[in-house]
Amino acid sequence: MAIVLGEPGVDGLSEVVGVLREWQHDGAPMQLHPGDLGWFWRFGAEATAAAVRTWSRDGRILAVGLLDHPQLLRMTIAPDARRDEELARQLVEDMTEPGRGVLIEGKVSVEAPRCALVQDLLSENGWNADEPWTPLRRDFTEPVKDPGVRIEVIGPERAHVRTAIQRASFDGSTFTNERWHAMAAGLPYADARCLVAYDDQGNAVAAVTVWSAGPGKPGLLEPMGVHREHRGHGYGKAITVAAAAALQELGASSALVCTPSSNVGAVATYKSAGFQALPEVWDKYRDAQ
Repeated sequence: MAIVLGEPGVDGLSEVVGVLREWQHDGAPMQLHPGDLGWFWRFGAEATAAAVRTWSRDGRILAVGLLDHPQLLRMTIAPDARRDEELARQLVEDMTEPGRGVLIEGKVSVEAPRCALVQDLLSENGWNADEPWTPLRRDFTEPVKDPGVRIEVIGPERAHVRTAIQRASFDGSTFTNERWHAMAAGLPYADARCLVAYDDQGNAVAAVTVWSAGPGKPGLLEPMGVHREHRGHGYGKAITVAAAAALQELGASSALVCTPSSNVGAVATYKSAGFQALPEVWDKYRDAQ
């Protein structure tokens, strides 16, 4: 059967989220997670559907891609299809040719599981390794300890607290209350939590969103931020520990996060919260043609 490139539409997002949940397991390479779609959902269901690409054979989805922006495709592949040559060649063709409706002309990047055949074929076709990223993982063989600060689980009536921390943590953030509600209405948020940490004076100082892929599956931190006026006091570690505790409570088998290797402060924060660094990963990029 031929491999079919498609867009799921809003009605098809449930199937996409379902296969992404199914593909998550401890020991898998860092890959696209249901939480990545969940975080993108802040732009609405229609925008999320328009950013998703699927590759299917005989009605079964074999690969899923998310256009984080027009120049970056983040994708993953069914565990039993990562060395499927027909699929890998189709993926490379579709990602290389702008007319296929995946990536635009010019400099573009692809994130794919490092063990997948598509990585080798992209290299053979002139794609280069981009800046390294560091995945980190915390297992839940032991109970997660108390983070040592007051933690609030954010509901709809307190969304403004979560969004304010995001904007105070990331320059240029466009996370508004409206976008929080859009995210919370998305399918992946049924297995997610937003947490805010407070200092001794009652100031909101850090926030994180955690995404479970279901019981016995690794969960994801995306994103985590510390208010720019409250950095250097250990709140990044505290909110990260709280994130791990929330995922453990949701039944996750472990917690995952990924950050640019150049962000040494973030890497150190996650390690201080009990996460262990995994081998670095690289996106592949193609220069402007």
